[in-house]
Amino acid sequence: MLKRLPILCAALLALAACSHDSDTGGSPAAPGPASTAATTPAGDAAPAASGTSATPAPAASVPASTGTTASAAPAGTPAPPAEPFVDNGKWVEGKNYFRIEPAQPKATSTDKIEVTEVFSYGCPACNQFHPIVAQLAASLPANAVMAYLPASFIPQENWPMLQRAYFTARALGVADKCNDAMYDAVWKSGELSAMNQAGNGLKPHDALPTIEDAAKVYAKCGADPKEFVAVANSFSINTQMKRADDLIKAYGVTGTPTLIVDGKYRFDVGNAGGYPQTIELAKWLVAKEAAGK
Repeated sequence: MLKRLPILCAALLALAACSHDSDTGGSPAAPGPASTAATTPAGDAAPAASGTSATPAPAASVPASTGTTASAAPAGTPAPPAEPFVDNGKWVEGKNYFRIEPAQPKATSTDKIEVTEVFSYGCPACNQFHPIVAQLAASLPANAVMAYLPASFIPQENWPMLQRAYFTARALGVADKCNDAMYDAVWKSGELSAMNQAGNGLKPHDALPTIEDAAKVYAKCGADPKEFVAVANSFSINTQMKRADDLIKAYGVTGTPTLIVDGKYRFDVGNAGGYPQTIELAKWLVAKEAAGK
């Protein structure tokens, strides 16, 4: 295991978020539910902080989808039945979740209700949240699907390359089977880590892992490295990356991991109050959307 986390996100692991331009260093605390501390760059629409009742500013409309495909429960696993929508006052708009206005397109072309994780393999909080997302995906009813939208807003930690790698893997059909391996390559083996060998800072930009390095990881899952690199540098992948960036901004996302429900609602672990509550709130919003409330 790497001894230290990349500088920009280290202290924020305890806050369950990696943000656009946080610059706090230090060692991570043990993962656990807490409020997020995402920082908003000028011009971005910001979500209200956890525990407040403010309503976020409207986001610009983005008409195009990213081309990402959604993931259902593992093959052969029956989806849980849809839950009835019951509003008992537990979840409060403007505090536990935020309405995206105007509503934005889904991240995929699915006709089901979509729960999207905005993430990065380079985000330590996403690495900690990864098992929770797997639980959420497996617990979604048949009328909902899980989708994934990679962010690029911390280039110092190589997020744009990791975003490119994800979309390439998705295009080649190996993203899902190699999901664990990619997190491990960043946080266990260090193959795709942005940290220097001493573990006390980031590598210089010209020494960061490349798409060729990512191709070697995906080769373990069946991808041809030469094909992977060729697809990664294609116009299609460039377009998907641009659309993902635009959509993430339109959703009002300023930190990862963040969950989006059907392009209409946004929240994170801190807003929900913890990991179990994150799953509960996501499923409640699915039921709310299914009921047309």
